[in-house]
Amino acid sequence: RRVGATSGSIVCSVGVLQLVASAPHIQPPGFHCSQPQLPQTTPVLLLSARVRACAEMSPPANKRPANGAADDEVTVIKTRPRVERTRVLVTGGAGFVGSHLIDHLMARGDYVICLDNLFTGSKDNIAHHLDKPNFEFIRHDVCEPLFIEVDQIYHLACPASPIHYKWDPIKTMKTSFLGTLNMLGLAKRCRAKMLLTSTSEVYGDPLQHPQTETYWGNVNCIGERSCYDEGKRVAETLCMDYFREHKTAVRLIRIFNTYGPRMALDDGRVVSNFVAQALSGKPLTVYGDGTQTRSFQYISDLVNGIVTVMEGDHIGPFNIGNPGEFTMIELANLVKEVVNPKAEIVYRENTSDDPGKRKPDITKAKTMLGWEPKVVLRDGLQMMVDDFRTRLGVGK
Repeated sequence: RRVGATSGSIVCSVGVLQLVASAPHIQPPGFHCSQPQLPQTTPVLLLSARVRACAEMSPPANKRPANGAADDEVTVIKTRPRVERTRVLVTGGAGFVGSHLIDHLMARGDYVICLDNLFTGSKDNIAHHLDKPNFEFIRHDVCEPLFIEVDQIYHLACPASPIHYKWDPIKTMKTSFLGTLNMLGLAKRCRAKMLLTSTSEVYGDPLQHPQTETYWGNVNCIGERSCYDEGKRVAETLCMDYFREHKTAVRLIRIFNTYGPRMALDDGRVVSNFVAQALSGKPLTVYGDGTQTRSFQYISDLVNGIVTVMEGDHIGPFNIGNPGEFTMIELANLVKEVVNPKAEIVYRENTSDDPGKRKPDITKAKTMLGWEPKVVLRDGLQMMVDDFRTRLGVGK
């Protein structure tokens, strides 16, 4: 709008006032100002009043009501679709740890998507959820991209037993690298939070005891176990790079030896081996001289730790394990006492690169998260035995 006066002209454009010196040669033909002579400041004051009046009558375009909407409503340009429940993806969800985690998530009312290629997992572990409206099972390999909508991702997919991850070591490495890369890409696109279940194997055969999260490890990068050890190490690297480069919300945990119901009867890990052998009346097989140590946590403690880290504000990594340390001989004798006092113990040659000691320092998890394990080994073994007895068809 242009307002003319003998002393000057005012140009108003999009709320910006600009005082322009009056000049006859720029006035349009036929323009004539009939306003009386006023002081030079008067046009600005008059225009200010007019601009205020126009502003009061004409709200900004993005706040103008459309289709009869109320004046105080703002036009929505884009918004995330409304979701009734938290959508949680659990990769490796049909496995030992994944199925127990799903039980927890289902109990709290989440919409759970279980993803598994059933290489080591079993649909029997999740059969009790298959007909529930807030549960979905997808048979899929994480090495291939996945396009769904989720709010949280618990990335557990990878064989964890030595005899299984050494069966196809290249596939194990691909699962850790490509699988984690695909899940991070999904988390980035969906703006979801992702938790990676790494492992105490990233410490290798440790020279520090107990192991803290700041310890970089002692791993043989060309050994038989390195497909798993180095695979998990590179998965942690990918997570941190996605956090630094893309601000993806990631969480890292390092799981120490875990036992409990639904462990595969043939997975070759020491607790399941001993319990299955004792129940079947077979000798307990100890590899090496039995002086190597491990720390064992019950599955419920692990699940609580996983969820605590995911819901917390700290990236990690966090050691999640039970600091109670046992030699293999001590474990074998405890299994005999709990399961079958008549069981014998036999010794076999140890496998390559088997760590001599393994014990978590969980100070970081205790101080920053308030988490620590609660189930002692003897009690946990008894709960595990009941499950194994049923699946093996062995009476008391």
